[in-house]
Amino acid sequence: MTAPTSPQEAYQLLLQKNEEYVNGSSNSALLTAEKRKDLADNGQHPYAIIVTCADSRVPAEHIFNAGLGELFVIRNAGNVVSDFVLGSVEYGVEHLGCKLVVVLGHTNCGAVGATLAGKPEEGVINSIIREIRTNIGDETGADEAENLNAQVSAQKIAANEIVKEFIEAGKVAVVAAKYNIETGAVTFL
Repeated sequence: MTAPTSPQEAYQLLLQKNEEYVNGSSNSALLTAEKRKDLADNGQHPYAIIVTCADSRVPAEHIFNAGLGELFVIRNAGNVVSDFVLGSVEYGVEHLGCKLVVVLGHTNCGAVGATLAGKPEEGVINSIIREIRTNIGDETGADEAENLNAQVSAQKIAANEIVKEFIEAGKVAVVAAKYNIETGAVTFL
């Protein structure tokens, strides 16, 4: 695979790779001992950052049929944006040269569902629910709330000073997308 040199090329490659995944293609040929050694010797050079949910049904490397070293994946419940996530995105953009940042929500998101249910949870999980509530506002439908959560998170990343500089220079783009856990298809929002 030739690494994308622009945000648009990275976007097109992700579309192509997701279509391969939906059609049953496997990324196992991209997970070789030779590739591991190359990455150990020469470092990583991922072309895209995927900020996604920690849900075990949302395996970003598989969804985008990616090999080792192709994606820089950041996961947490509800794909919310915190300072830790922003710092990781900054690193991926500034130091690894990633061309595209995708905030990938998904159907049947438990974190969004818990937020919509409005039941208080014990522990730190409340910080996730509060962030999602801020992202979705008064929305009560799960489908639209999942979309809004990804879109607002993408806007927060795009507003980051370091990321914004790379966007303005045409070196990176930030987009929101949604993964359908039943079909395997990704829709860019």
